[in-house]
Amino acid sequence: MIECVLFDLDGTIVNTNELIINSFMHALKENNLPALTREQIIPLMGTTLQQQLGAFSGLELKDIGVLERSYRSYNNAHHDELVQAFPDVNETMEELTRRGIKLGIVTTKIRPNTLKSLEMFDLLKYMETIVTVNDVTHPKPHPEPVLTAVANLGVDPAKTLMVGDSAVDIQSAKAAGVLVAGVAWSLKGEAVLRTYEPDYIIQEMKDLYSIVEQETMQP
Repeated sequence: MIECVLFDLDGTIVNTNELIINSFMHALKENNLPALTREQIIPLMGTTLQQQLGAFSGLELKDIGVLERSYRSYNNAHHDELVQAFPDVNETMEELTRRGIKLGIVTTKIRPNTLKSLEMFDLLKYMETIVTVNDVTHPKPHPEPVLTAVANLGVDPAKTLMVGDSAVDIQSAKAAGVLVAGVAWSLKGEAVLRTYEPDYIIQEMKDLYSIVEQETMQP
């Protein structure tokens, strides 16, 4: 049976999509680099900020510090304005908690911004572990973040479900030996997520109830 559900943050349980896209566009513009379209930005969302900035700018990782400062300055200034809730997230967290399922976050976001988003939507209280990019040596798609959360909670990977909106969520979960569900509301599109062969695709957050019940009924 499922005894733990882990969630990615951005684009999965908190709608930070516009904030992230606008932050990248601002960072490139402020540093006189070629502009990118939404369609060019979206495929890499979910990887670390440094990886994305390197890919978008063509700069070496050691040279992107100024871009990162531009990104974070805009991101922090416009966070509350641009971040939105996804439907039924709090209700689903409440119900999963009521069923005795442990919940956690596994994200490539830095810890301060992770906490800020969770607190904004009153989600922090549900999370028994929060694994950010600050807490691991190897971020997603490496299994370390998911395995760290599993170890923190003392749960069985085989009884754990990871929920995410990007390829790196699915890859990290599969490498860690946990079940994984992709979210159909991902900006990358359901079809793209399916190419990474998640165990499930959920159309709405409440679909997690049936997954938990289905896995509980497995012999």
